[in-house]
Amino acid sequence: MEDSRIAMPIGTALDRFIKSRQEAFAFATGELSQLLRDIALSGKVVNRDINRAGLINLAGVTGTQNTGGEDQKELDILANIRFSRALTKGGEVCAIISEEEEEIIEVNNNSSYIIAIDPLDGSSNIDVNVSIGTIFSIYRRISEVGTPVTEADVLQPGKNQVAAGYILYGSSTMLVFTTGMGVNGFTYDPTLGEYFLSHTNMQIPDGGKIYSVNEGSYHSFTDGVKNYIEDCRDNGFSGRYIGSLVADFHRNLLKGGIYIYPSTAANPTGKLRLVYECNTLAFIAEQAGGLATDGVNRIMDIIPTDIHQRAPFFIGSKEMVERAKEMIG
Repeated sequence: MEDSRIAMPIGTALDRFIKSRQEAFAFATGELSQLLRDIALSGKVVNRDINRAGLINLAGVTGTQNTGGEDQKELDILANIRFSRALTKGGEVCAIISEEEEEIIEVNNNSSYIIAIDPLDGSSNIDVNVSIGTIFSIYRRISEVGTPVTEADVLQPGKNQVAAGYILYGSSTMLVFTTGMGVNGFTYDPTLGEYFLSHTNMQIPDGGKIYSVNEGSYHSFTDGVKNYIEDCRDNGFSGRYIGSLVADFHRNLLKGGIYIYPSTAANPTGKLRLVYECNTLAFIAEQAGGLATDGVNRIMDIIPTDIHQRAPFFIGSKEMVERAKEMIG
């Protein structure tokens, strides 16, 4: 079997890349390959919606809130519909967990995969034209195919992920994902309607000089987190915070750095969702040589008890995350 970490040529189309790697996937039957294609297609549609949001009044709030108590934008709801519809019609998932849905969406009990998704991360930045993204994780169900989805199927630790990725909608649109055999990035060419390989075997630098945290909440951080931020400042590191998880993580993945969303007085268990935000990026970070922790535990070892469970989050370059963990502990 071909070594799946051998880089394919820059410019390889996503579909060709997926086909060439299919036999390297565990349980290679073509289902996972098709699921990745369904996600990529949905991303193209959402990218189109984002690019014309200001023209058709999709940037405003709806007056409703999502499962996290955050105001929903028109695009939040539309992106959720786009992905849910494509994944349902694609027939490769038995259940969908979405940030925009309170309950699990059971789709097709004859399918093997469960997807956990944040259809549009960073939507508060939509109306100011700042990068936003989609975050997704894919798990194999534990229960027998053809039977109802169980709690054990949807509450799996992150280490059970078979694939994870994100789509970044920015100055260019990128799909970055891993199937446990390295991380690769694909840039979307809207003139051809296709993603092309642009970043092969992505590796986050071991060290970095960027820390990403909402310093407006500094006074509600624990002393350990405050001490780490002061340590970053003392070392001349740059504070860079976009407020869009995908965008902040993507920059640090390429340049080296740490992203921090700790527990606060208002959110003692953290704010980011474990199942469809933290686990996804933790899988990518580890595959790229980085680390992800809640300050004490490896993120992907945490067993969730709720599909919308929250967790403190420290992710990025290995040396920086280890230093943060040391100072926080």
